[in-house]
Amino acid sequence: MNEPAQPGEPAGPAHGITTGAVARRLGVAPTTLRSWDRRYGIGPAAREDGRHRRWTSGDIAVLQEMCRLTASGVPPAEAARAALAGTVPAAPAAPAPSAPSVPAAVTAAAPARQPGSGNGLPLGDVRQECRGLGRAAVRLDSPTMDEMLGSLIGEYGLVTTWEEVMVPTLHAVGRKWETSGDQYVEVEHLLSWHVSTALRRVSIGAPSGPRASAPPILLACVPGEQHTLPLEALTAGLAELGLPARMFGAAVPPEALDQAVRRTGPVAVVLWAQARSTAHHALARHVADTTWGVKGARARTTVLLAGPGWAGPVPAPGMLRPGGLREALGLLRGLCEAATTAVGRGGAGAAAHRS
Repeated sequence: MNEPAQPGEPAGPAHGITTGAVARRLGVAPTTLRSWDRRYGIGPAAREDGRHRRWTSGDIAVLQEMCRLTASGVPPAEAARAALAGTVPAAPAAPAPSAPSVPAAVTAAAPARQPGSGNGLPLGDVRQECRGLGRAAVRLDSPTMDEMLGSLIGEYGLVTTWEEVMVPTLHAVGRKWETSGDQYVEVEHLLSWHVSTALRRVSIGAPSGPRASAPPILLACVPGEQHTLPLEALTAGLAELGLPARMFGAAVPPEALDQAVRRTGPVAVVLWAQARSTAHHALARHVADTTWGVKGARARTTVLLAGPGWAGPVPAPGMLRPGGLREALGLLRGLCEAATTAVGRGGAGAAAHRS
């Protein structure tokens, strides 16, 4: 039950890890840990300088047992006594026959699931923060997911949080859903919502004042594609870089995308396809070939084929296929900088012609 200390997280009696790191590992809010410490004495055995909480491996083992017991329905005070004493309390009594209950047909179709009771997510070898976020998602613990995601982005940055925490956890929930019939649908939906909310907060909180001299970047899912989270992550990353972007979301019709390209003259168009069945190669070719501007100075855009659905042949001229969020941000930043430099030199037409 006791998880090994992670690299960079010494857990000896003279060191230990911070409350925030423990909270991310276990999937609980830091405020919850402080409340358990204050109310029930579930806290670190020692504090540096008498003030800073530093949790040892023994402290974390007690916390893990506290989490397991409370998730299974044991009242917090009783769970705390049992966790500190190393005993196992009796299971909560079944409700009286007269008490309101869920219809038998519902409980038979969707048996109760509790974190740590044999229905863990298939995460594999991932960061401990993924396990904490997964536990919070399975508990449908919205406040903890919100707090964790904001804390992770603040500490590790958007790209690392997306690639090493958000995506592995989302994939694990998706695999659990696929192998459990209709179970875990609510977990996937709630986790996706909170990831989307965290990404939107990055976009809203990014410094204002985009580079007016650079044409915008358009982001859209191909027709029939509903997976928008990767484009939301890219939109947030562009906002952090101060690059102008227009996010059109899921399943954009070809006619609408064509009009958007002609009206904005974008420096790049990012097309997301999750599966090969939705990848629209004819549409990508059409966007890459679309031109605008006066005769003699016609311009066109660069198309980024984003997502696993585009796997296959080498992209045609005028198209790029980034390998992930970090690479996509680097490519788009370079395109915008080149366009801005060319505009400053009076070469707008040459900058826009990126075939």
